[in-house]
Amino acid sequence: MTIAVGSPAPDFTLATDEGEVSLAALRGRPVVVYFYPKDDTSGCTREAIGFSCLADEFAKTDATVIGISPDTVEKHGKFRVKHKLTVALGSDPEHKVAESYGAWGEKSLYGKRYFGIIRSTFLIARDGTVARVWPKVKVEGHAEEVLAAVKAL
Repeated sequence: MTIAVGSPAPDFTLATDEGEVSLAALRGRPVVVYFYPKDDTSGCTREAIGFSCLADEFAKTDATVIGISPDTVEKHGKFRVKHKLTVALGSDPEHKVAESYGAWGEKSLYGKRYFGIIRSTFLIARDGTVARVWPKVKVEGHAEEVLAAVKAL
């Protein structure tokens, strides 16, 4: 179950390959937090590239985009360099932040059940509340849809 629109966004500070990213430090700006399963896989790569391609447009709205997965800081760094990504990638190896947003849960692949990241995105308003939630994201066109929502804030 994801957090509800209008709720305060759970705060977090995570390591990235460029230092740390903290939600509290971004208060007063729109923040897009997207959870993805794994660096350098097809869907996750397309999603990260989609957000990176729109980085200038997000910047015009003063929004920050943060991708979060359980991968290590080192993997994030290689992923960012390989695909020329411009979004911050937070490392959540114990999936505590994902759990706080409801982005960690039971999944099924080829009949096998397991726990992992549920691809989802949260738009956090300038006041720190959740303005919009996209549960179970489909990658195609997602970054554009999120940008439109940021512009509508």
